[in-house]
Amino acid sequence: MPTTDTWTRVVIDAAAERPDPDLLRQLAHGETAVVVLRNLLPAEAFADNLTRVGKLFANASTTSYANGALTTIGPYLAKYLNDLDGYFQAADEARAMLDTADFDLADQVRTGLRDAFGLDAVAVAQEPDGRDYAASVVRIHADGVRNPLHNDNIMRDARDTGIALTDLAYQLSCVVCLQECDEGGELRMYRKPWQPADERYKIQGGLGYDETVVEGHPCHAFKPQTGDVYLINPTQYHSIERVTGTDRLTMGFFMGFADDSLNSAVVWG
Repeated sequence: MPTTDTWTRVVIDAAAERPDPDLLRQLAHGETAVVVLRNLLPAEAFADNLTRVGKLFANASTTSYANGALTTIGPYLAKYLNDLDGYFQAADEARAMLDTADFDLADQVRTGLRDAFGLDAVAVAQEPDGRDYAASVVRIHADGVRNPLHNDNIMRDARDTGIALTDLAYQLSCVVCLQECDEGGELRMYRKPWQPADERYKIQGGLGYDETVVEGHPCHAFKPQTGDVYLINPTQYHSIERVTGTDRLTMGFFMGFADDSLNSAVVWG
């Protein structure tokens, strides 16, 4: 089990052992880089859902930035913080589209995480008025695509919107590798949480931050394999290296916890 001065990954064979629930706390407190769950679901669950989502590639949308692009199936909240009505409408549309394709991987992974970690609940986040958040986002990293250095913190980024997620205490991220790429595509996790002073490194008009912000901080590289379900703390800086060959396909969602008990999570895309 990692200690507070170890910055690496923990790999669990979920078919053979239950992960220590304290791993969630270690992630939340920035003590562990990546927790990888292998065999959380049967192999056919990944294969079947890869086939199903492949039929939806025509519905993917690309958001371009000065230094990169994000191609997704389904909306991601960070893009819609100035248009929340648009986000919830897009979330409803994506839910209907994925249901039509029988894409149920997000449901299966939520159940798998709940059971593996002994959580009380892992449920899709909902606003007090009954609007449901997106349950997941599928990300397509094609040949030549790199995801620049960035961090994700909904409590910070949405603080002026009044949405329920801003009351969370911790944010983690769950990523499911549907298809590994031939080369590249490594996740690079830095032991460096965002701080307000870091904004001077923000890339204006672009995505993320200048690499200078993480100089001197420990980095752990992890190349996911098809079928891996892995958890990170996205408030730490991270990037995805340039993909070569076959598309790197993942499904992911954020996980939010209301307090330090970390015994119940809400998720959103």
